[in-house]
Amino acid sequence: MKVAFRTDASGRIGTGHLARCLTLADALRAGAARVRFVCRPLDRELKALVLARGHELVELPAAGAAAAPAAPQPGDGHAHHGGHAHGVPPANPTHAHWLGATEDEDAAATLAALSGDGPWDWLVVDHYALGARWETRLRACASRILAIDDLADRRHDCDALLDQNLYADMHSRYDGLVPDGCIRLLGPRHALLRPGFAAARDGLRVRGDEVRRVLVFYGGVDAANLTTRALDALDAIDADVAVDVVIGAMHPDRDALVARCARRARTTCHVQASDMAALIAAADLGIGAAGVATWERCALGLPALAVAVADNQRALLRDAARAGLVLGPDIDPTDTDALALHLRALLGNAALRAHLSRRGLEAVDALGAGRVARLMLRPEVTIRPATGADSDDLLAWRNAPEVRRFSRSDRPIEGDEHRRWMTAMLAAPDRLLLIGHGAGEPVGVVRYDVAGDSAEVSIYLAPGRAGRGLGGALLIAAERWLAAHRPEVATVVAEVLADNVVSQRLFTGCGFEQLACRYRKRIRP
Repeated sequence: MKVAFRTDASGRIGTGHLARCLTLADALRAGAARVRFVCRPLDRELKALVLARGHELVELPAAGAAAAPAAPQPGDGHAHHGGHAHGVPPANPTHAHWLGATEDEDAAATLAALSGDGPWDWLVVDHYALGARWETRLRACASRILAIDDLADRRHDCDALLDQNLYADMHSRYDGLVPDGCIRLLGPRHALLRPGFAAARDGLRVRGDEVRRVLVFYGGVDAANLTTRALDALDAIDADVAVDVVIGAMHPDRDALVARCARRARTTCHVQASDMAALIAAADLGIGAAGVATWERCALGLPALAVAVADNQRALLRDAARAGLVLGPDIDPTDTDALALHLRALLGNAALRAHLSRRGLEAVDALGAGRVARLMLRPEVTIRPATGADSDDLLAWRNAPEVRRFSRSDRPIEGDEHRRWMTAMLAAPDRLLLIGHGAGEPVGVVRYDVAGDSAEVSIYLAPGRAGRGLGGALLIAAERWLAAHRPEVATVVAEVLADNVVSQRLFTGCGFEQLACRYRKRIRP
C-alpha cells in the first residue's frame, strides 16, 4: 500500500499537524505501507525527523516560489512493499496565508510531487488552508482521501474524516461538510498518540495526594512564550515542586528559557523531548495548552490546568472541561495572576486532581493511531444484494456457533423456517439483505430494516473471517451502498448485546454514537 501525506509545519503553523501525521505514518509503515510526505520547506530538524522515521519527503517550493518540487528523498530503509461533495468553495480564508500559494497552485504542485508512481491508495491531508476544491483535484492521483480537521469550517471532498477532539456536538459537527458515505472518525478514541503512550499505561503508577512534580508544555512552537508565564505563576505561588519544562527546537525564546531553567531550583528544560510519555507519566500535574497535548495527558491520567492558545482550541477546552477531563478556565493565557490563582486551587484540591485523572484514563486509551491505520490498511469490500441462490450459504453462516452466540436468538434456525424468512426478506421493499466480498471470497452479511429516514443495521461475518479487520470494512462498504441506493436514509441505528464487546468496538470505531443502554428484567421464570 502507498500512502501520501500533505501537511506543513512552521513557526506560524506550529508542529502539531506534522507530529500527528508522523504518528499515523509510523503506524502505517509498521503495516508495510510506503509513505511519502509532501510539505513546504521544513526546518532542518523537522526534515531530519521525517527522514529518520523512514519516510520519503518531497518539499514543495517555498512561499511565492514557482520552481517544481524536488525529487522525493527516501528515509532510511523505506518500504517498497463515496461520493464527492457538491460545490467546492475555497478553504477558510483565515488560514489561506499558511499555504504560501493558492489552492489550485498547491494542488498542481502536489500532483507533480506524487506523479510517476501510479495511483496512491490513500492521500492524507492535514492543513487548515486546504479543503474540498484541493481534494477534488487530488483525486486524479489518489484512490481515497482522509482529511484530518478540527475546525469544521470548510467543506471536504474526502472518503474519511478524522477529528480526534472531543466536542459536545462532534457527531453532527461535520453535517453538510463531508460527502454522503464519508467515514467519520470522531473523538479522542482516535487520537493519534505515539506508541510510547500505550506502553506507558501498562506500568502507570498510582498518583498520591501530594504534587511533587509539575510538567509545563505549551506545544512545539509556543509563539507567545506562555512557558515563561507558567514559570512566573509557579514562582508567584512559591510552589515547592520539581518542574519539567518542555519546549520545541523552534521556540522563539529558547536560549533564555534554557538559561532560566538552569538557574531555577529543581527545574529541567527539555528541548525537543524524545520521550514525552515518560515525562507525563512521571508528573503529578500538568500545565499547558489545549490541543493534542490534552489527549496525551489524559491517556496517562495526568490532571492538568490547560488554556486555549488559539481560537480553534476554545470550544475543545470548554467541552473537555465540562466532561471532567481537564481544568480549563476561560482566562487570558498571558495573565500570570489568573494562571497562578487557578494553579494554586488545583494544587490544593487532591479530589479534583483524582477525578480529572480517572476521567482522562477512561476517555483516551492511546490506541487511536492503530485504529485509524487498520481502517486504512484493511482490504476493500464490495457489496451486492443477496439473491435466492445465497439461501443455503446464509443458513450455514447464520447457524455457525460464533454467529449464533451474539444473535438476538441463539437457537439454530431450521431449513424450512429459513427459506420462508428468505423469501419474505427478498420480497420486502424496506428490508435490505446485502453480501460483502473481499479478495475473491465472501466476507459477511449486512441487513437493513428501513423505516422512513432511519434504518436498523445488523451484521455478521462469514465463519472463519473474524480477526482480519473485515467487520469495519464490511460495515463501511454497506453504508456506502445504502447511501447510493436509498438516499432517503439519514440515520443508521444498531442494537448490540451487553456482552458483545467486539460489536460495540466495531460500531464506535466506525463512527456510531452510543446513545443509551437497553435494560431487561425477568419477573417470572
